[in-house]
Amino acid sequence: MKTEAFVNILNADFYTGVPDSQLKPLCNYLMNTYGIDPQHHVIAANEGNCTALAAGYHLATGKVPVVYMQNSGEGNIINPVASLLNEKVYAIPMLFVIGWRGEPGVHDEPQHIYQGEVTLKLLEDMDIASFVIGKETTEEEVQAAMERFRPLLKAGKQAAFVIRKGALSYDKKLNYDNGNSMLREEIIRHITEVSGEDPIISTTGKASRELFEIREAKGQSHKYDFLTVGSMGHSSSIAMGVAVNKPENKVWCIDGDGAVLMHMGAMAVMGANRPENLVHVVINNSAHETVGGMPTVAGKIDLVAIARACGYVSAVSVDNYEKLEAELKRAKEQKGLAFIEAVCAIGARENLGRPTTTAIENKKGFMEYLNCNVNE
Repeated sequence: MKTEAFVNILNADFYTGVPDSQLKPLCNYLMNTYGIDPQHHVIAANEGNCTALAAGYHLATGKVPVVYMQNSGEGNIINPVASLLNEKVYAIPMLFVIGWRGEPGVHDEPQHIYQGEVTLKLLEDMDIASFVIGKETTEEEVQAAMERFRPLLKAGKQAAFVIRKGALSYDKKLNYDNGNSMLREEIIRHITEVSGEDPIISTTGKASRELFEIREAKGQSHKYDFLTVGSMGHSSSIAMGVAVNKPENKVWCIDGDGAVLMHMGAMAVMGANRPENLVHVVINNSAHETVGGMPTVAGKIDLVAIARACGYVSAVSVDNYEKLEAELKRAKEQKGLAFIEAVCAIGARENLGRPTTTAIENKKGFMEYLNCNVNE
């Protein structure tokens, strides 16, 4: 189905969301049509943020907003849907557009499997009517579903279009670029060289894939790394949990700007507790690159100042490899919670693979390694 036709059927003038690879045609359409415009289109920090922003739009205009997301974001909307939007509370109408990763019967990555199984059930539990759009779904069928949704929306309820893989199309290509020079994979390679045998917790998306392939290319064990293949925004909290319980280890967190923004409160918790053996590296390309390259707000805010305000002992930003290596080595040797922002370009190798070990194998190897360190 053409994205333009889908948008016409939705007939909305405000969209907010978190980008998803299966919604890339919609995201590209919105970026091409509106860019980032707070009156028409906002890429927010997380899906709960989107839902609250959309609620404010409805309160100010009386119109029905559209919130788009990957199905992994359903967990982030449960609270505002149940305690803000629901008809037993404020009865705020809203349309959700949800990319269906991990759909049963469709091969996908491990972090999407269970989420895919419960996607429709979660919507049902939240009393959100849904309609699934696939490659063969006609415009007439989508229009008919929208007509069924209208009385629900008028009554202050919510509805969702669930988008299967390849269901939407958009012909115009967008090139996302930021003008930076460092490459994420090379940044991660520098981290592995300095960290040595220190444990690393890496964020979801291409960062973990690149870390895995760097270890493979070097013939190194994967036991040093915990690859957070899902749970976007929580890698730094996992790293803190490891660091405070393994004070004899220097612990590294490889994070992304989109992930940091999604649950930025984690930085405040880390800063307040100050584990002195934790190094938090945020690779900032100001983009949701793994799902298509759509922008984040990380290029418009000062992450270093935020880290300092949260209580990090040291916080720096680097934009070239020489500075990166110097700051990594300094963080390796010093005590105190450290923050390094590595400003980088958008892009990855076209032949970038995926981890060949299972998530369970990754967890077991990592835990066994940490226990071995304790017993030495």
